[in-house]
Amino acid sequence: MADWLDKKEYPFAHNYLELPMGRLHYVDEGKGDHALVMVHGNPSWSFCYRHLVKGLSDNYRCIAADHIGFGLSDKPSDWSYLPEDHAANLEALLLHLNLKKVTLIVQDWGGPIGLSLAVKYPEIVNSLVIMNTWMWSMKGDSHFEKFSGLMGGPVGRFMIKKFNFFVRVAMKQAYGDKSKLTKQIHSQYLNVHVKPEERKGCWVFPKQIIGSSQWLNQLWEQRSNFVDKPALVVWGKKDIAFRKKELDVWKNNLHNAEIVEFENIGHYVQEELGIKMTTLIKTFLLTSK
Repeated sequence: MADWLDKKEYPFAHNYLELPMGRLHYVDEGKGDHALVMVHGNPSWSFCYRHLVKGLSDNYRCIAADHIGFGLSDKPSDWSYLPEDHAANLEALLLHLNLKKVTLIVQDWGGPIGLSLAVKYPEIVNSLVIMNTWMWSMKGDSHFEKFSGLMGGPVGRFMIKKFNFFVRVAMKQAYGDKSKLTKQIHSQYLNVHVKPEERKGCWVFPKQIIGSSQWLNQLWEQRSNFVDKPALVVWGKKDIAFRKKELDVWKNNLHNAEIVEFENIGHYVQEELGIKMTTLIKTFLLTSK
C-alpha cells in the first residue's frame, strides 16, 4: 500500500473488485444486514468518509468505494470516466456484495451516481443521506454552464492535467472553513493524483455537468422511486458550487426529509463536519426505521 497513506486516519482493510477496466477499491467495515453505502464525488475518494466509517461501523456495515480513476482504484487512460459508467461500476459492486438493505450516503457527483441505485433498486434502498449535490440537468443554468465550460474545456483540462488544479486549488476554495483542510489531510487527496495521466477522472467530471444532461434527466424523471423514502439532507450553505436553489429542489421533491443546514460549512460537508456528521446520521437511522 502507498507509503503516503495515513493509516491512523484511514485504518481500514483494503478490498478490490475486478472490473473490465481495472480494479475498484472499496472499504467494507462492520457487519449487519443494514449497509451504509457511501458515494464520493470529484476529486475526493473514500477517505472523505473515514469519520463515518469509524463512527458507524459498530452498528452498521459501512461500504465506501473509490470510483475508477480516484483514490486507491486503478486509473486507466483509455476508459470513458462518464458518470453513467461510474454508476454501472457501483451497481456491479452492489450486486457483488449481495446487499439487501441499503442507506445511500451521497455528496457531489456521488449524488447522481449513488442515487441511480435508488432509481433502479428501490426495493433495496431503504433511506437516503444527501449532502450538497444534485441529480437533474443543469442545462440552461449559467452558474453551472460557465463552470462546466471552463473546467471541462481545454483550459480546465490543461490546468487539471498539468497542475492537479482541481485538487490543489478548487478543492480548497470549496471549503467553508479553509483551515479545516490541513496540509496533512490535503496530502491524502493530492497523492492519489500525482501523475498527469492519473487525473483523467478529475477533468472528465466537470465537462459532464452539462455533457451528461440526458442521463441526468432520465434519472430525475424516475425520482418517484425514492422521493417518499426517509431522507436526511445536510447542507453546507457556504458552498461555492451548490446553492440555495439546489437545496430548494430537494426540499420540494423529497416528501419525508429532515433538512439540516449549516451556515459556515462549504461543499465537503462530511469532511468539515467530521464526527458531528456521524451523530446526525446515527440519530436519523434510529428514528427512520
